Amino acid sequence: MLSNLCKHIIDSCPLFEQHCQLCGQRATRHGLCPPCRQQLPWRQGHRCPICQAPAASAQAPCGDCQGKHPAFAHLYSAYDYDYPLEGLIRRCKYAPDPALQGVLASLMPQALQHAHSDLPDLVIPVPLAAARRHERGFNLPDALARALADTMRVRFDDQLCWRKRNTAQQANLNRRERLKNVRDAFGVKRRCDGLHIAIVDDVASTGATLHSLAKTLRKSGATQVDAWVLARAIARQA
Repeated sequence: MLSNLCKHIIDSCPLFEQHCQLCGQRATRHGLCPPCRQQLPWRQGHRCPICQAPAASAQAPCGDCQGKHPAFAHLYSAYDYDYPLEGLIRRCKYAPDPALQGVLASLMPQALQHAHSDLPDLVIPVPLAAARRHERGFNLPDALARALADTMRVRFDDQLCWRKRNTAQQANLNRRERLKNVRDAFGVKRRCDGLHIAIVDDVASTGATLHSLAKTLRKSGATQVDAWVLARAIARQA
C-alpha cells in the first residue's frame, strides 16, 4: 500500500516529470509516453496454451509441450520479445538503471493482472547466481516480481530459492543445451507443500530456466507452479 501511495505521489508531481525512456523526446511521468507505449509488441497470432510459443492453434499444446510437458502449468507473457521492448530490457538487464527498471516493472501488472483466473499464494523471482548478481548489482526479475506481488496483493518472497551454480549464458545455447545447462541448478530452502507459486522472469525463450525452477518447487511440495514473464521470445531455438 505504501509503495502504491509513493507511486501516486510521484506520478502526480510535475517535479518528477522526465523524458520518455524510449524516444527521449516527449515528457512523461510514467516512463514511456503514450505513442511509445502503443509501439510495445503485444502478442500476435495463436499461442500454445501452456508455453505461449507461436502455434497453429491456441487450443492444442505445441509439439514441445506435447512431447514433454513443462514443470510449470502455464506461462503467461505480457509482451513478445521484439522491438522496441527488447532494447529496453537489454539496457536494463546488464546495467543498473533504477528509472528504466521501474518502467519495466510497471508494465507487467498492467498486462498480466487479468491474464489468469486464480491468484497464486506466492510470487518469487527467478534467482540470479551470487557471482552474477554481484557483477550486475541487481536482478531484474526481483523488481518485476515485486511489482506484480504488490499490485495483486500476493505474498512476495525473494529468499525461498537460490541458484546453486553460476550456469553458462543461455543466449548462445540451443534448446537441448539450455535444458542441460540449468538442470538441477536451483535449490529451495523450505517445503512448499500445497502452495500455488508464480515464478517471474524478464524473458522466456525455450522456457528451460522456468521449467528447471518449477520442477524444483514441485519436488518441494508446490501443487501448482506458473511462470510469468515480461516478454516471450517468438523465435524458438532448435
